[in-house]
Amino acid sequence: MSPTTSDTADPSGPTGTSPTAKAAGDVPGSPPGGDGRTTRRSLPRRVLARPEMGALIGAVAVYLVFYAVAEPFRDVDSFVTTILYQASTLGIMAVPVALLMIGGEFDLSAGVAVVSSALTASMFAYELTLNVWMGVLAALALSLAVGAFNGILLVKTGLPSFLVTLGTFMMLQGLNLALTKAVSGTVSTDSISDMEGFEQARDVFASTVTILGTDVRVTVLYWLAFAAVATWVLFRTRYGNWVFAVGGNQDSARAMGVPVTFVKISLFMTVGFGAWFAGMHQLFAFNTIQSSGGVGNELLYIAAAVIGGVLLTGGYGSIFGPVIGALLFGMVYQGVVYANWNPDWFMFFLGALLLLAVLVNLYVRKQATRR
Repeated sequence: MSPTTSDTADPSGPTGTSPTAKAAGDVPGSPPGGDGRTTRRSLPRRVLARPEMGALIGAVAVYLVFYAVAEPFRDVDSFVTTILYQASTLGIMAVPVALLMIGGEFDLSAGVAVVSSALTASMFAYELTLNVWMGVLAALALSLAVGAFNGILLVKTGLPSFLVTLGTFMMLQGLNLALTKAVSGTVSTDSISDMEGFEQARDVFASTVTILGTDVRVTVLYWLAFAAVATWVLFRTRYGNWVFAVGGNQDSARAMGVPVTFVKISLFMTVGFGAWFAGMHQLFAFNTIQSSGGVGNELLYIAAAVIGGVLLTGGYGSIFGPVIGALLFGMVYQGVVYANWNPDWFMFFLGALLLLAVLVNLYVRKQATRR
């Protein structure tokens, strides 16, 4: 007798979607009783089903609007040196935050963690009269430790990442201000521009390179490189399948042998690494750091990921989407300035853009999966 449906175990687990399917970005759309191999969606529908399509449509619309109303927006050099730079400062953090969100968690401490990293590097080197690279290494150790702390506390207690990282956010915010005042006597660090190793560190984290006659901030190159590596990891490695599986249903993932604890802690540490790198750019671009900075930036990182099609519930998304989300941020930020609009409206435009992108993502996914 041939096995019936009830006699055959479902290999995809309770979620009904295997990690491999999630990693490929597939959206369930096969007819009832079928395994999805009897029908093939058309190319346009497969393209529309991509998580980043809503952000891409929004980016084209925003570009056309500011291209029409703001003359500086049309200049290639201006676009590269200002808009792409603004996008890269957000995008460097949006990449690891997106990975974490695909894994089913998010980090509210990411914004202040950037400032904590920069403050640590600056004060450690300045107060101990060390080569600034020693401060850079100390900041890296701290940032990874904060990420590990968030991840370990999350998996050991089972608390939601909202509560865990909200607590970390508050602690880091208080430490940033209190320790900076205690050490330097003010709310900002002393300049380290004349210290040994500063020029070399600035070349690594905050330099400008000329490409085809156009000045490009090095953060743009790092941003694109990080996005490329993250995309390869997410869609071409076993670890990437683990991330999708954990974000989709961690209990099913654990039952299939996925190391859930390792995945979650490593994702939080990846956010810590991103915070370190972003903090080093701030430090070596501006020489001093304000201890009160970074508050609210975590919402911009999350917004860039959500605009790019990453689900808050986890298990779905890409890296290309958050890259477009960060680019949208840069275009809106500079476009408002170039168009001589009141900059106080910037956050309104960004919020409206977030809602619009979410609605467009929802619409195109429904259209793509209609039979």
